[in-house]
Amino acid sequence: MHFLSSSPIVLLQLTLLGVLHAAKWTYTGPEGEHHWPKHYPYCGGAFQSPIDIRSELLRFDPTLRPIEVQNYNLSPNEQLTLGNNGHSVQISLPSKMHISSLPHRYTAAQLHFHWGSSSRPAGSEHTVNSKQYAAEMHVVHYNSDKYPNMSMAVDKSDGLAVLGVLIEVGDFNPAFEQFLRFISGIKYRDQRVQISGFNIRALLPARLDEYYRYDGSLTTPPCYPSVLWTVFRNPVTISRKQFLSLATALYSSHAQDSSPVPLNGNYRKPQLADSRVVLVSFKEDDQSWINTGLLVPILVSSALGFVLLVSLLCCLLRQKRSAAEQDKSKRAAYNIGDRDEYGSRV
Repeated sequence: MHFLSSSPIVLLQLTLLGVLHAAKWTYTGPEGEHHWPKHYPYCGGAFQSPIDIRSELLRFDPTLRPIEVQNYNLSPNEQLTLGNNGHSVQISLPSKMHISSLPHRYTAAQLHFHWGSSSRPAGSEHTVNSKQYAAEMHVVHYNSDKYPNMSMAVDKSDGLAVLGVLIEVGDFNPAFEQFLRFISGIKYRDQRVQISGFNIRALLPARLDEYYRYDGSLTTPPCYPSVLWTVFRNPVTISRKQFLSLATALYSSHAQDSSPVPLNGNYRKPQLADSRVVLVSFKEDDQSWINTGLLVPILVSSALGFVLLVSLLCCLLRQKRSAAEQDKSKRAAYNIGDRDEYGSRV
């Protein structure tokens, strides 16, 4: 995730934070994710994100409430900043937007995306049972009950809450077009344009009551383990043309750079889950028995039942065959008794 804000103060604070860490990072090459821990120690630590959300990690929690978001439907009169920060496309969000269904009020700061490439349309950061989606959106919020702004919250254990939305290629999505139509204006790093406000809620899945929940981290340096993750179970779709506008139209380099560097494949690979449990707000219905340890007993019982059935059929066949042989012997004895002393039939 990327944590720039439209607020000049926050922007300055985060710029200074970047200077303090004094290192450039990328997703591949000599400054790629395998080298992040050299300059950002948290990236090699515990509680890292993203993760592969595997069935064996899941535990149903009946206390998880549907996610409730407030003031997500923005007026066209409001101005948002759409920008290319060299790592992602990012939209600044007004502070009136917040999540109201968590123990603290989490105020929106920005949203951004991770995606694959035109040759490999798989770029979500979270995966589900090893399935990687085409892209992923992160809506970033900070704990405004305890911290005055994003930069103060970003490294605190209860500082951030992020809504993760998995994206797959399918039907055209009019909500995404509200900002994708301006993508040509942010082709290069550090370019920004102003866009009209729109309904941010329309970028989220229809159902906000089905999700995965776990404690994790920022997925980009400095990788602070400060995020309460909510990854929605149901993906949203965008058309292939919309996906390609992300995957082919942008550069991570500046406009004046002699060798433009395409901006794609901007996702971190899944990290170790370690001892973490992923809470889920939903029951997996007809597949739930697979995750409760009943699969092996069911298979064993089925096999024993099959063996028993075969044994019963064999027993019945043997009994039928024995009865037939006894009947044949009786008929033979009867036929012999009906002949005269010369062997002729009477």
